[in-house]
Amino acid sequence: MDRIVVQQSGPLSGQVDVPGAKNSVLKLMVASLYAPGRHELTNVPDISDVETMGALLGALGVRVRRDDADDTVLHLHNDGDVRTVAPPDLVTSIRASINVLGPLLAVCGRVRLDMPGGDDFGTRPIDMHIAGLKAMGVDFDIDDHSLAARADRLRGADIVLDFPSVGATENLLTAAVHAEGLTTITNAAREPEVADLCELLVEMGARIQGIGSSVLRIEGVERGSLVPVSHAVVSDRIQAATYLAAVAVAGGSAVVKGARAEHMVVLLNRMNDMGLHLEAVPGGVSIVSEGRMRAVDVQTLPYPGLATDYKPLLVTMLAVAEGMGIVTENLYPGRFRYVEELSKLGADIRTDGHHAIVRGMERLRGAAVVAPDIRAGAALVIAGLAAEGRTVISGIEHIDRGYDDLVGRLVAMGASVARADSADL
Repeated sequence: MDRIVVQQSGPLSGQVDVPGAKNSVLKLMVASLYAPGRHELTNVPDISDVETMGALLGALGVRVRRDDADDTVLHLHNDGDVRTVAPPDLVTSIRASINVLGPLLAVCGRVRLDMPGGDDFGTRPIDMHIAGLKAMGVDFDIDDHSLAARADRLRGADIVLDFPSVGATENLLTAAVHAEGLTTITNAAREPEVADLCELLVEMGARIQGIGSSVLRIEGVERGSLVPVSHAVVSDRIQAATYLAAVAVAGGSAVVKGARAEHMVVLLNRMNDMGLHLEAVPGGVSIVSEGRMRAVDVQTLPYPGLATDYKPLLVTMLAVAEGMGIVTENLYPGRFRYVEELSKLGADIRTDGHHAIVRGMERLRGAAVVAPDIRAGAALVIAGLAAEGRTVISGIEHIDRGYDDLVGRLVAMGASVARADSADL
């Protein structure tokens, strides 16, 4: 298996471009199930999860391929023969496979699939998906490993989510597109990626109000009324944060093109609190990192709060900051599993339930570490920029699921990072 090898790097500089968002593109791809014909997505990241979702959609009746001349363009052809049973091996390999549930119920009135996979952050039940869909007339047959769902007629409903779950919001709104009457989702997730999905559906002919707010109103339209469109995927705020964190840790200055400051307000404010200088510039966000950062306390919260995906990056930044910072995880309590790997690099981190207490060190030391998930893997690469000697990260198939050429983009800013076969180490 390949590894990523990182050497301590001096100040970074220049410009890095951010591609489309993993957390959006996979759901946009699923929207091709609604309408026969040729769909097109642009600004598509080159990540393995896109290929996995493409294979899943292929099994359901949508042919997916990248454009021959521009691999950031994805063509999806729905031949009108949509199938409703998803292959277990593909479903269990990515969490976003659960997003076929709403559209298949809307288009076909039935679906059978295994429980989804993806990164392991502890239990992530789909109770809210099921409760909301039941309110819309869906009958379920569920066991420990799979579910079958059927609805002869979807009907609008007033649904109040206990928590602003992204997945539940997406499945409910995508089912509601073809439900009879009006569906209201209160306490809906407000993430930019949810708004991107809503905007695509509206372009296709859906009727959705309240986009970007905590209350979504979906007026159902007839099956067969949606049409294929071309849509640009919103930029990836998590990838953008990764390159900002790289400059924060290594020092220097750069512009992250494609980053949208309005999607990252709380993160940018907290990074400024750490002594960094970040600001919105035309087409992106600039960062200047001079001297050692200072520690702050942070906590993850639903959008517009700090995303849980930012947290491994913030923990890494705090590991080399001056002072002590406390990081509180309010969304996924199992998501401190990378702390042991950072500790191998000399980071001083103690966990206590939902909290991590991080005492900053002047320097880290290189070591062999393993990426446990997508964002933690990227954070380990970033930590290696501040570690004396050589850091070797394995398990990088996780990183490939969510990052479009992480190594190449860091190298373009002057980082000493390379991808190597294990036989070369």
